[in-house]
Amino acid sequence: MEVDRLTVEFPREAGAVRAVDGLSFTLEAGRALALVGESGSGKSTVAGALLGLHRGTGARLGGTVRVDGIDVGAAGPAELRRLRGGVAAMVFQDPLSALDPYYSVGDQIAEVYRIHHSGSKIHHPGSKIHHFGSRKAARARAIEVLDRVGIPDATRRSRSRPHEFSGGMRQRALLAMALVCEPQLIVADEPTTALDVTVQAQILDLLHELRRETGTALLLVTHDVGVAAESVDEVLVMRHGREVERGAVAGVLGAPSAPYTRALLSAVPRLDGPVRTAPETKETLLEAVDLRREFGRGKTAVTAVDGASLTVRAGETLGVVGESGSGKTTLGRMLVRLLDPTAGELRYRGEEIGGLSDKRLLPYRHELQMVFQDPVSSLNPRRSVGESIADPLRVAGERDETRIRDRVRDLLDRVGLDPDRYAAYPHEFSGGQRQRVGIARALAAEPRLIVCDEPVSALDVTTQAQVTALLAELQAELGLGLVFIAHDLAVVRQVSDRVAVMRGGRIVEQGTVDEVYGAPQDPYTRQLLAAVPSLDPVLAAERRERRQELAAA
Repeated sequence: MEVDRLTVEFPREAGAVRAVDGLSFTLEAGRALALVGESGSGKSTVAGALLGLHRGTGARLGGTVRVDGIDVGAAGPAELRRLRGGVAAMVFQDPLSALDPYYSVGDQIAEVYRIHHSGSKIHHPGSKIHHFGSRKAARARAIEVLDRVGIPDATRRSRSRPHEFSGGMRQRALLAMALVCEPQLIVADEPTTALDVTVQAQILDLLHELRRETGTALLLVTHDVGVAAESVDEVLVMRHGREVERGAVAGVLGAPSAPYTRALLSAVPRLDGPVRTAPETKETLLEAVDLRREFGRGKTAVTAVDGASLTVRAGETLGVVGESGSGKTTLGRMLVRLLDPTAGELRYRGEEIGGLSDKRLLPYRHELQMVFQDPVSSLNPRRSVGESIADPLRVAGERDETRIRDRVRDLLDRVGLDPDRYAAYPHEFSGGQRQRVGIARALAAEPRLIVCDEPVSALDVTTQAQVTALLAELQAELGLGLVFIAHDLAVVRQVSDRVAVMRGGRIVEQGTVDEVYGAPQDPYTRQLLAAVPSLDPVLAAERRERRQELAAA
């Protein structure tokens, strides 16, 4: 792959936005390169340009992109069709939106194979059929690649639809789709962003193994520097659409020359970083005793949380970690009574609230708030952010519109946003800014306790650091109790005083940060810690070898 002085501009009413500005690089066969940078740096725009995905969007491209000798900008439809899937394949960030919910996973993978392999059907002008291969061969190949990427019982699971797969399995299915035609290049756009550390490690190990076996080149787009350290030979750091620094992964991460790269690395949470000083308060805000939550009834009932017990004190942060499906979010929603416990006790400041009706629970609602994982879906796109933040004030009985507007402007200012953007809509904000809006909305009710459900999981490291610093500042100022739910153990260590580790709906280990991270007692906790990415490529390779040895054993 050769990229020479690539520019990409998107037209806007106020003038074109240049997302990529004169970027040049090459990638040789069998090598791996990571594009690293903050959100908005142009990484995904570059990835799309490699496969000609900006055609028809109104984007203006300059420079040249060549993949296996094909000039992507000048290629016709037939050449692009051969390129996409046959020569280069894309693994998208969100597999749930990249996969068609109406068709089985196996059929979707088989379709890609049939399009790229000639068979009994021949293309005619005006026909939608393009040299489709035999259905039987395509089906067999789909099952083969699903098995290759580690989908258990691939023959049976190939008939499943995307929603029947876990997040990690869906990402594996996208990898299988990319591999079905044995491409020379895989472009992976944030393939592990929303995955927990163990599944992330599995996906990265799989990519490494596939590269070693097939000689496929890899372009990895990521904002997670640790993921880059585990996966590639070279790193290209981007900012504002331009190259900041490029070189061997050990050199760039070990001895960065650019101030921006050093700042990016300093924002990465680490397992060997400083630990928070625990608050002196002894007031217990929330106590959960043997909380249980079941979904469904009878033989079909699924236990999401099974006997969880914990306490949260004023001014402290309790971190809750675990894999996807461990029950973290269900537990968090029960703690603020967005879900009713099936069994167990839930006490807020000594008062039992677990079984209260909605009417009797109302006086407690404003003191227990939640910041949701996805601010895009938790904010109404048809309402301004100011109106969304004002909702808790109106629910609490405030009727003076002047006071409401002044309070919202004050909240916007407190979370680091311009108060004059009261009338702006969610789509006009970046991911980190939208999360700040979610925090402002939670603060509007003047709560004593906030449950933060994966508040930084989809943010780049610098934005992540800004949001966690904001939460710490607000906690110190207001004496808030926080429950911080996350799958990133390094982030949880940085922000928490105590940590609870969940697996299969149960809390398997609980203690101070030093106890859980320094001397973990449960094998599962040790497994989670071993899967955390390292910024040292040598250490990352050693960890990968250990994981492969354990898997083989």
